[in-house]
Amino acid sequence: MLPRHVQRLGRDWITHWNGSQILTFNSPVSSSMRWAGHYPPWASFPLPISADFSANWRFPPFFGPWRQFQNSNWHLDNYTQSCCFHLPSPSMKSEGEEPLTKKRRLSAQDDTSGPEQETNLSNQKEVSCLSVAQNEEIHGSKKGTIKRHWEYFCQQSKTMKIAKNKGSDQSSIASEATFDFTVMSYNILSQNLLEDNCHLYKHCRQRLLFWTYRFPNILQEIKELDADVLCLQEVQEDHYRAEIKSSLESLGYHCEYKMRTGRKPDGCAICFKTSKFSLISSNPVEFFRRDIPLLDRDNVGLVLLLQPRFHCKANAAICIANTHLLYNPRRGDIKLTQLAMLLAEIASVASQKDGSFCPIIICGDFNSVPGSPLYKFIKEGKLNYEGLAIGKVSGQEQFPRGQRILSIPIWPKKLGISQNCVYEVKQQQKEESAGEKLEAAKPDNTQEIVIASEKLSSKLQHHFKLSSVYSHYFPETGIPEVTTCHSRSAVTVDYIFYSAANDNSATHTYQPGAEDSFCGGLKLLGRLALLTEKDLWTVNGLPNEKNSSDHLPLLAEFRLIER
Repeated sequence: MLPRHVQRLGRDWITHWNGSQILTFNSPVSSSMRWAGHYPPWASFPLPISADFSANWRFPPFFGPWRQFQNSNWHLDNYTQSCCFHLPSPSMKSEGEEPLTKKRRLSAQDDTSGPEQETNLSNQKEVSCLSVAQNEEIHGSKKGTIKRHWEYFCQQSKTMKIAKNKGSDQSSIASEATFDFTVMSYNILSQNLLEDNCHLYKHCRQRLLFWTYRFPNILQEIKELDADVLCLQEVQEDHYRAEIKSSLESLGYHCEYKMRTGRKPDGCAICFKTSKFSLISSNPVEFFRRDIPLLDRDNVGLVLLLQPRFHCKANAAICIANTHLLYNPRRGDIKLTQLAMLLAEIASVASQKDGSFCPIIICGDFNSVPGSPLYKFIKEGKLNYEGLAIGKVSGQEQFPRGQRILSIPIWPKKLGISQNCVYEVKQQQKEESAGEKLEAAKPDNTQEIVIASEKLSSKLQHHFKLSSVYSHYFPETGIPEVTTCHSRSAVTVDYIFYSAANDNSATHTYQPGAEDSFCGGLKLLGRLALLTEKDLWTVNGLPNEKNSSDHLPLLAEFRLIER
C-alpha cells in the first residue's frame, strides 16, 4: 500500500494529463517511453515527463517526508527544458528507431518508409532509453518480415522447384543425367564478435542480441532454405560443439569445421547433406604464418572435395571452398595474400589427373565490395597491382586511410606461392624402374622440386574461370544489393563464386583462354534474391526479429555439367 501523499500525487498527475497519454503507477510503460537524463537526488528512479504536461505544475506542498525537497525551489519545468523525454503519439511505430545517421541518410534519399523524424532535434539532448527488452516483455512488438523471392534462370529449374514444394518426386521431372544441388553462404555472426562490437548494433533491441534468441532463428532459416551445402562463417567454437553441429547433423548434414588460429573463438564450417554428397577430402587453410610478419592475422579457410552420390560419373567431384578474409580496410596486402593462399589450396585440391580442374564453388565473407581490385581479381583472373594503395584493395572505404603502395611482390618468396596463385613447392613421387641405376641413394620416397623463381612482377593471376552468382545491382533501378546491414554500413561483402559451364548464359564474364581448363562446369539455375538497404531498414536493419545475423544468407542452385 502506498503512502497517502504518494497516492494523491498520482491522482494529481492524472488530472493534468491528456486522456490518450495517461500514465499511472500501475499501467505499463509505453514502448517508446524515454526517461529524463537528470532527476533530483532524492528520487530513486527517473521521472516520466509528458510533452503535454503543464509547465506551471508544481509538486503539492504536502510532499512531506523529503524535507530537503519540500524546502527547495525545485520545479518540474526547470527539467523539462533540459530533457528530450516525451510521450509519443499513439500512432508512432513500435518497431524501434533507426540510428540517427541512418535516418538522415535515408531521408536524403526520399525514403518515406523510415520512422518519423523527431521534432526539434536541435534543442534536445541525447539521453538513455528505457530497456526495450523490458518494454517488449510487457507489450511485445510487431514482427516485421521481408519476403525474398527466388529468381530463375532455367524454366526446368522453376518446374522442379514447384514440384519440390508440392512434394513431387524430382526424378520423374529431371533427366537421369543431371545433378542439381543448392549451396548457401551465410555469416551467422559470432556471439563473441557481436559483444565485442556492440556499437554496430545500437539500433537493435537488447533481447534480440542474445544467443538464446538468435540461434533458433538461424536454425529455422537453415531449415526453411534447405540447402544441400552450407558454407558458414563466424561459427563460434563452443556453440558449434554444444549445439550447432548436433542440430545440423539431425537435419542430415555432415559437418567439417576449422577454427581460427590464436585466441579467436570462431571459424568456418562447411556442411553437406550426406544424401547428396560423400566426402573425398577436407583441407583446412591457416592464413597465419609465424615466420612471415605480413601474415600475422588469424583468419582461416576450408576446402572440401565432394563426390555426388548419383547421376554422375564415378570420378565426378566438386570442390567447395569457404573463407572469411581479414576485415581491416587498410590492409589490402594481407587480404590479397590470404586470397592467394586459398586459391593455391583450391588449385591443389581441385586438380584432376588430366591437368584440368573439377568444378569449383568459392563462398565466404571477403570483406571487399563489388568492383574493388580484389573482387575484379577473383572474377577476371588477373590483377596488376603496381602503384595500388593498400587501402584501395577492398574498396571498403570511400576515402581510404591506407595510402602505402603495395610492395612488389606482395608476399615473400618463402611463402611458397607463385604470382599465379599455385604452390611453388610440389612433392613428386620418386619413380624407380627395374634395372635403373640411380647416381645416389635417397632415404625418402619423395623429393621437393622447387619451380624456378619468377621475374619480379606486379601481375597476379589465377587459372579459374569464376563468375558471381549475384549481379550486385538491381537491373531495373541500379540500386545496390546488400548482404550486410548494421548501424555503420550496408554493403555487399558476401559472395558465391563458381566455375561456369561454357553454355551458361546466366553468367557475366569469363576468363579468356580458360575454356579447356575445367572438367565440365556448373550451370546457374536460380538464386535467392537479395534486398536493398531501404528494404532492410523497414524491419530495423540487421539483426531483427526474424533475421538474427547482421548478414543475409546467400543461396544458389546449380546443375553439374560434365565434359
